[in-house]
Amino acid sequence: MISTASPSFRIAMASTEEDLRAAQRLRYEVFVEELKGGGALVDHEARLERDRFDPFFDHMLLFDDSAGRVVGVYRLLRSDQAVKAGQFYSADEYNLSQLTGSGRKLLELGRSCLHAAYRGGTAMYHLWMGLAEYVAEHEIEVLFGVASFHGTDIDRLAGALSLLHHRHLAPEGLRPIALSSHARDMNILPKDQIDRRKAMRQIPALIKAYLRLGGVVGQGAYIDHAFNTTDVCLVMDTANMNQRQVRIYAGSDAA
Repeated sequence: MISTASPSFRIAMASTEEDLRAAQRLRYEVFVEELKGGGALVDHEARLERDRFDPFFDHMLLFDDSAGRVVGVYRLLRSDQAVKAGQFYSADEYNLSQLTGSGRKLLELGRSCLHAAYRGGTAMYHLWMGLAEYVAEHEIEVLFGVASFHGTDIDRLAGALSLLHHRHLAPEGLRPIALSSHARDMNILPKDQIDRRKAMRQIPALIKAYLRLGGVVGQGAYIDHAFNTTDVCLVMDTANMNQRQVRIYAGSDAA
């Protein structure tokens, strides 16, 4: 059991194989052990969640030096890195042509996770601050990436997905579209039939955080059976970010 009474947080980019393995071990704990996901390159013996894109991404790590371990991870892929990888990771699930053809500087986010003992505290704020510094350093204009609901039961998620479709759909010029082979329409319930309170309770905290910052979602959900998730593609234009929420996530707003 990890004590989180007095964490000592530090953000760093992975620079060694040991750093990368630490990120992959945390991802294994969250995505494989906790959420029952899988994948072709998952190493169950070494307890590493990995894929072919890892060598091309930057891996942002949140360390708790008081516990001596990585407790948070963000995986980041800029447009120039995606060229080397041959595509963005999300292109396996979504048609990204509106984004890639926009001429904007893009950053794909993925594999975001926190150790279970650090959820609900200040750890996520530190990851947000690290991400904000990275975005500023690389002059990123649009952030995007898939975020997940646990499970693949569309009927159970009908209210939440419909709410996202009706209230938070991305503008056409920046709208990813779920690939038809695994796509599900998010326009399931009419707007006036959505129990908004219940729907909001179903939406994962990370997705709600992006929405509060001004994020929007692509068209359609993608069913990822390998990871046992229902994915939505989030898009955030930095020019349209909610500045009050930005200050909150940067820890400079007491509200």
